[in-house]
Amino acid sequence: MKVLIAGAHGQIGQRLVRRMAKSSHQARAMVRRADQVDEMSRLGAAETVVADLEGDCSQALAGCEAVVFTAGSGGHTPPEKTDDVDRRGAISLIDQAVTAGVRRFLIVSSMNADTPENGPEKMRHYFAAKKAADDHLRASGLEYTIVRPGHLLDDDGTGRVDIAKDLGRYGDIPRDDVAQVLLETLDAPNTVGRQFELLAGDTPIAQALMGV
Repeated sequence: MKVLIAGAHGQIGQRLVRRMAKSSHQARAMVRRADQVDEMSRLGAAETVVADLEGDCSQALAGCEAVVFTAGSGGHTPPEKTDDVDRRGAISLIDQAVTAGVRRFLIVSSMNADTPENGPEKMRHYFAAKKAADDHLRASGLEYTIVRPGHLLDDDGTGRVDIAKDLGRYGDIPRDDVAQVLLETLDAPNTVGRQFELLAGDTPIAQALMGV
């Protein structure tokens, strides 16, 4: 499967590109700047395209069967930047994916996205942007999966996680494990039309995904 990774230069995106290079899928890395292309090649991307999320992404999407949206402004950026990436950028790419005939779309969202008003005040604009993108994806007709990790860590992944629609708690998850979950979700048809929260845990990833 040829997969467009939006936000490939980000911390989760780079990890996903590296893992996908060792899988049966082909990663087409989408980056914002031409000086990032060589780095994507070193990580193992089969192809790299330079494109703006809010601009014309038709060339980036052409021939792809799936999209993994890992782009994100982070919760501590100004609201206008968050809107550019996490709301408008995601919605634009979803719409363009529909037009391009892409069938599968995975998006990295966030815990608390359904209830942004319950999050810390400084994070509410971020959760609200994620909610808008998630809602748009659900209504798009694409074969979607919404992945909602907790607090992201740079620790080495363990390959063991907790996954549920509502875990009922908050916690941490290594970015390594988020990337591995995204890769394995592409091969898990039971995750189509689902959303789930994701934290570090005790269950091997493949087994955890079976219960989605």
